[in-house]
Amino acid sequence: MSVGYEVEQAIATITLDRPDAMNSLTVAMKVELLAALRRAAADGSVRAVLLTGAGRAFCAGQDLREHADNLESGLGLANTVREHYNPIVLTITSMDKPVVAAVNGVAAGAGASLAFACDFRVAAERAKFAMAFTGIGLGPDSGASWTLQRLVGPAVARELLLLGDAVDAARALELGLVTSVVPGDDVVPAARDLALRLAQGPTLAYAATRRALDFAAAHSLSDALDLEADLQDDCAATVDHLAATKAFLSRERPRFEGR
Repeated sequence: MSVGYEVEQAIATITLDRPDAMNSLTVAMKVELLAALRRAAADGSVRAVLLTGAGRAFCAGQDLREHADNLESGLGLANTVREHYNPIVLTITSMDKPVVAAVNGVAAGAGASLAFACDFRVAAERAKFAMAFTGIGLGPDSGASWTLQRLVGPAVARELLLLGDAVDAARALELGLVTSVVPGDDVVPAARDLALRLAQGPTLAYAATRRALDFAAAHSLSDALDLEADLQDDCAATVDHLAATKAFLSRERPRFEGR
């Protein structure tokens, strides 16, 4: 297995586990990753997801050895963008629970795109991000054209995608690519602390917030207002909202159950 999966304290930790290859993505690994993400999305006991990499890299993107073999065989991209990358990114962004990336090292190409698809990115000081697509004569994939410009704006996204220069952790924080930067040994614990905070929060309200943001990014204000009203109706009927309202009136701290 090249993707680890474990659940503890309502957090599903998914670990890309090919450290000798900088967690570069083979077909088998992409299949395992999608299965792990779908498992977390479907598990009602999971209220937050933590995605990280084993060893010195988060994910170096596509495994170019496998890709070169496909080119030699006349398979080209072997439809991996449609069959693997697109479903992976859609699962990350559409599941009804928040996703935190612990970027422990290099995140390049599709690996960086996976991190950008998450709700939060906690980066180690040694982490680097590289939009490596044009360096091998390809355009962006795995949602980078959508997520990157929403994180840093269209001008900076164009610069990063066209030039492909690596961005270190300090610069990534300055640009808004990451949520926080911590010492290398602290990255997974720090990301886990954030995931635990989210796992103890109002899961359905988080899902509504994610949906509202994604919808508003591509629709008019009028349409966004309509969806907000619908989502508020749904949230108002949840156990968490009723309990939190009572807790507020009693001047107590709310305890959320995720329902």
